[in-house]
Amino acid sequence: MIHVLIERHLHEGQLATYLDQAKRALQHTYAVPGFISGEAFYDLNDENHRLLLCKWKSLESWQRWLQSSERLEILSAVHAILTQPEKITLLDN
Repeated sequence: MIHVLIERHLHEGQLATYLDQAKRALQHTYAVPGFISGEAFYDLNDENHRLLLCKWKSLESWQRWLQSSERLEILSAVHAILTQPEKITLLDN
């Protein structure tokens, strides 16, 4: 099992859009093979700094999802409101 930390920085005024789109994306991700769970966080000092911590069964299942056209399509609305590309950190314990 691995953990994936996704860090996102939103443009000002886009929080409502982000919350709607991120919720939709996470709901869809529950059906992806290898996905276990996900939790969303935000920086108490900056509500536009968002983090998502996901558990995946394996690195391979995460990489399949990461590179899928399905993920790109689902997250295109989220990526459009970011100030910079999302940062992804892979974690293991």
